[in-house]
Amino acid sequence: IYSRLLKDRIIFLGGAIDDHLANIIIAQLLFLESEDAKKDITLYVNSPGGSVTATLAIIDTINYLKPDVATVCVGIAASGGAWVLAAGTKGKRFALPNAEVMIHQPLGGTEGQASDIAITAEHIIKTKKNLIKIMATNTGRKEDQIEKDLDRDFYMSADDAKKYGVIDEIIKRSGTK
Repeated sequence: IYSRLLKDRIIFLGGAIDDHLANIIIAQLLFLESEDAKKDITLYVNSPGGSVTATLAIIDTINYLKPDVATVCVGIAASGGAWVLAAGTKGKRFALPNAEVMIHQPLGGTEGQASDIAITAEHIIKTKKNLIKIMATNTGRKEDQIEKDLDRDFYMSADDAKKYGVIDEIIKRSGTK
C-alpha cells in the first residue's frame, strides 16, 4: 500500500522516528523531488516522536527540497512528530479534527564520569535551544513562550494546534477545509 501511495506523492510517517524510518522518509522525499520538482508532496504524520537527530534529518530534507511539502496530522504528532508537522510548507499544514499534537523538551540520559555527564547535559541544552528556534520560525511564536510550554508535555487539540501555529487548517474531508 505504501508504494501505491508513493505513486500519488503521498508519504506516511507512522511510528517512532528512528534513523531507519527517517532514512526511508528522506529517500522517499528525494525520490519524489527527482520525479517532479514542481509537484507538491504530502506527508501524513502519526508519530509519538523519537530520535532528535532523525527528526532533524527529516526537517532539514523538507526544507532542502524544491517542491512544497504539505503535512497532515492523523492521530498524533508528538515530540519530534510535532516538529515534522510544523516543518511543512506554510499554508499547507493540516490536521484531521480529532488529531492531537504534543510538544516537550528533548529527553536524554547518560551515565559515567561527571565530565561526560556535563558534556551530555550541555549538548541537550543546545539541542533544546535549536528545537525552540525551529518551532518559533515555523509557528511565529516567541522563543520564550515555546520554552515555557516545553517545560512539561504540552498537548494540543487540532484547534489548539491551529491557534499555536503548528498547523494552518483543520480538514474534515480530503481536499476540503
